[in-house]
Amino acid sequence: MSLAAHLEDIGGPLVAAQRAHPTVAGIAAGDLPEPVFRSWLEQDYLFLLDYVRVFSRLAWQAPAAHLGDLVDLAHATFHDELALHRSLAAEFGADLDGAIKGGPCADYTAFLLDSAANYGEGLAALYPCMWGYSTLGAQLAADPPAEPRYRRWVDTYADPGFAALTRRCAEMLDESGVDPVRAELLFREGMRHELAFWDVPLG
Repeated sequence: MSLAAHLEDIGGPLVAAQRAHPTVAGIAAGDLPEPVFRSWLEQDYLFLLDYVRVFSRLAWQAPAAHLGDLVDLAHATFHDELALHRSLAAEFGADLDGAIKGGPCADYTAFLLDSAANYGEGLAALYPCMWGYSTLGAQLAADPPAEPRYRRWVDTYADPGFAALTRRCAEMLDESGVDPVRAELLFREGMRHELAFWDVPLG
């Protein structure tokens, strides 16, 4: 079994915990209160800006065979995911430029940026976000919300292109030579941050 496959086995119950979180359940049902999603959107916007920096820091260390993929991941995050957030922000009245990181966002981005000081460890730390959102997207797309704004969010992460980027990230992780024990510790920590991130700050 590859390292990425092993981590995905570990991550299955942790994704299920996210799926059961009230914020995710509300998106799935299409009835999440707008202030909750607005706050989440602002926090995730700030998160994604640092996520681009994580990919960029890893690209600086990457072997030649991985360099283009990391540039693609940074590009997709900056142009595709952030474009979705800007579009949704206009519909939900989110203040992306004026947003301030809450505790879960600050803790998660600090963890990722610190982990990215080491190439293989950085890939292990970020894999929960790539794989977790791809998995959640596929699960939610099986019975998508009727509310069109939440459905657009689901469709973004259920997109085959996003799944392909996730698979490539898994391949790079397997090829990185990272210590498996260390990778598992970082993966579990990343999954913990993923769950905590759904506890959006309000007020």
